[in-house]
Amino acid sequence: MFDHGESTDVCGRTGVSGTHTYSSSQAPRLDTAPSEDTRSTATPADVAPYVLGREPGTGGPRAHLGAFLARDGSAGAPVGIDLDGPHAGVLVGKRGTGKSYTLGVLAEEIAMTAGVSPVVLDPMGAFDGLAALPGGRVLTASIHPDSLPPDRWPAIARLDPDQPPGSLLWRIVETVADEPGPVSIPAIRRAVTDADVPVETSRTVRNHLDLLAAWDVFDTDAPSIDTIVGGGPTVIDCRSLPPTALDAIGYAIARGIYDHCVNAATDVFPWLLVDEAHAFLDGIAADAFRTLYTRGRAPGVSVVCATQRPSALPPVTVSQSDLVIAHRLTDERDVEALSTAQPTYLATDLARTVPAGVGRALVVDDATEDAQTVRIRERRTDHGGASPSVSDR
Repeated sequence: MFDHGESTDVCGRTGVSGTHTYSSSQAPRLDTAPSEDTRSTATPADVAPYVLGREPGTGGPRAHLGAFLARDGSAGAPVGIDLDGPHAGVLVGKRGTGKSYTLGVLAEEIAMTAGVSPVVLDPMGAFDGLAALPGGRVLTASIHPDSLPPDRWPAIARLDPDQPPGSLLWRIVETVADEPGPVSIPAIRRAVTDADVPVETSRTVRNHLDLLAAWDVFDTDAPSIDTIVGGGPTVIDCRSLPPTALDAIGYAIARGIYDHCVNAATDVFPWLLVDEAHAFLDGIAADAFRTLYTRGRAPGVSVVCATQRPSALPPVTVSQSDLVIAHRLTDERDVEALSTAQPTYLATDLARTVPAGVGRALVVDDATEDAQTVRIRERRTDHGGASPSVSDR
């Protein structure tokens, strides 16, 4: 068995502690031949990887996440994540610690594995590089209007459903949905204009519909969920969208993927990866993601939400996760959110055991009831999440 070193992990067992500052030039690529300056620390190719998310002794496809770290900074055994079954996870870390980079590594591994495919909600443009992978594509965020149920439209339009304008919009969308032809904002607007209601109520709803139309995300020709799930790695580009539009996109994609896998036989199990997830889960989308975290396993849906603000996520996203990848956190509210969901099998304070340094993370795994410090491997595709600097201009 591979010698991990003499350190002790957070469960009180012999393991690996991370003491090495991450640098892409120092991190050996375990899937390629090591260079001369890293040959002495590269992991032997015949060392079996430690796979998170599965019971010891079981097999199946896996993602190569990185490697354990020894105290001297040398690379330990490779570390993988199970891709054979569905998983729910969270990936947390303050700005600049490598959170989006790690999500990109996971997306690459899923994209290169048969039988699974990543769908990435990207509000920052950090994942465009995935388009370089076979079948990869970046789609401008758009959803079909009928992907939102009638009772969700008042919230998206920022109208109170118990007041006349919100109640009218709810009823009108129900009516349009029952008529021949597609649901569209122009069709809803025409029905509002024709409704026998006070002029002020009609005007208020039309004004709010005009705001929704200005987002340019409601499109009757938007890609179907079948197309999104059945293709190669798919990045949904959500840059420059206002918070409520992100909420609508998050609901439509999360709920659509769940319904697709419940109602249709599929040869590809989707992994929904969400960067800056707190921006997507601030309204109606929270219910859709709650469904994924509590019921997504049965139809084969995996979900990983990445955020620098775990305190802003619905508590169920952390409590129902079987994989937690934690980069450094400093905000007390976020530390507390992580501590609240700490598994009982961990012997020490989880949030305060998270390693410092870019590219290092503590990975907590329910399947093995273990927590390990890992150095994340280098990305194979371009990472668009790096901070700009004056010297680069």
